Amino acid sequence: MNCTQRLSPENLDAIARELDAIRDEVRADLGERDAAYIRRVIATQRRLEAGGRLLLTLSRLRPALVGGTVLLTLAKVLENMEIGHNVMHGQWDWMHDPQINSTAWEWDAASTAKSWKHAHNFQHHTYTNVVGKDRDLGYSAMRVDPAQPWHPVYLLQPIYGIAMAATFEWGIALYDMELDAVRRGEKPRAQAKAELMAFARKARGQLVKDYLAFPLLAGRRGARRTLAANLTANVVRNVWVHTIVFMGHIPDGAQTFGEEQLEDESRGAWYVRQMVGSCNLDGSPLFHLMSGNLSFQIEHHLFPDLPSSRYAQIAPRVRAVCERHGLPYNTGPLGRQYRSVARKILRLAFPGGGPGPAARPQPPVQATPPVEARRESGRRPLVA
Repeated sequence: MNCTQRLSPENLDAIARELDAIRDEVRADLGERDAAYIRRVIATQRRLEAGGRLLLTLSRLRPALVGGTVLLTLAKVLENMEIGHNVMHGQWDWMHDPQINSTAWEWDAASTAKSWKHAHNFQHHTYTNVVGKDRDLGYSAMRVDPAQPWHPVYLLQPIYGIAMAATFEWGIALYDMELDAVRRGEKPRAQAKAELMAFARKARGQLVKDYLAFPLLAGRRGARRTLAANLTANVVRNVWVHTIVFMGHIPDGAQTFGEEQLEDESRGAWYVRQMVGSCNLDGSPLFHLMSGNLSFQIEHHLFPDLPSSRYAQIAPRVRAVCERHGLPYNTGPLGRQYRSVARKILRLAFPGGGPGPAARPQPPVQATPPVEARRESGRRPLVA
């Protein structure tokens, strides 16, 4: 029996009211300070990239090569995490900016924005940690929960997981298109063809930009070094993104669910599933920035369309909600969470590993009287 099943309907409704109130308060308070933040982050990212690209035109000089690689890596991480991911979640749509919005933004990654938004914003955020429905739970390549059927190929997952991290953007771009659904008759061939063509155009642009155009600008003596620097920046960015993503839902304590969880799931139950199925990372403000504030994975899954810069402010209140209702709030330093994920990947490479989500024992939750939120709001769709 999971947390949502052990809480009374009254408790679940109280949780929904409290969290809805937090969301409404933050949305009502959004303004120029928030808009200035994202514009400042975008300007910083563009300066880092421009500086890195400029230095790499002089990559025949070792200091320029090292400095350019570092700046370009930081720019790519910042663009993918704090900017691209969050802009495409619609976190800044309230600004009505013609460029900084989820319908217009295209990020510096192999995935097309359209494909990624469907796979991530809809599928993952709707079915978070539901085994068999959340395609991001191991990405069908890693066995990360005992309820996932074992196959001999998983014996190699500690090894091919490293390659998966290094090529993460390309693997995700292909995976999100769900080409296997065509074979099962669940996706029209015409749609798959259109998505493949869009991916090919995006991939061509990415490859030409990083591995042809900018290396040529470095001249004959610097072209190979610049190409290597661009490759290094992309690989480091991929490994970092992979690390932060895998820390979000797999560390010890993250709960998974069976598909029966989705039957008549209330808003309060959805909120609880997001909280107990997600894990935070402790760190400095710089760490949170470079992780795209996905270090506040719990808050992100509760409020995916609120600006990420507000998660640090929201986190203590969300933790208080968990404490009032006897729910776990899973957070810890990157090293500890990383070790727990590594142990799980190694253990689940072999058959067994423990009970599935329905059978896994849970600590008792005491029913508490509904806690009145400061402002009660109506019921909304779970995730847009």
